[in-house]
Amino acid sequence: MLGAFAEFERAMIRERTREGLKSAAAAGRIGGRRPKLRADQKAEAIRGVAEGRRAADYARLFNVSRSTVSRAVKASQVHT
Repeated sequence: MLGAFAEFERAMIRERTREGLKSAAAAGRIGGRRPKLRADQKAEAIRGVAEGRRAADYARLFNVSRSTVSRAVKASQVHT
C-alpha cells in the first residue's frame, strides 16, 4: 500500500517537473549553467591566443581558469 502512494507521488513530481520545464522554455529560458565568459570576452581571448598571447593571461584578466580559455579557443578552431 505504501509503495502505491510513493509511486503516485513520484508520477506527480514527474508531471510537475515536465510542466515547469515546458513553461521555462516558453519563456525563453534554457537549462544548464551560465557561461563563464561573455561573447565579447571569448572573442577577445580567441583573437589574443591566435596572435600568440598566452591563455593564462586571458584567464587571469577575466578571472576564469586557463582551461576555460583553452576550451573556447579549441572550440573556435573546430568551427572555422
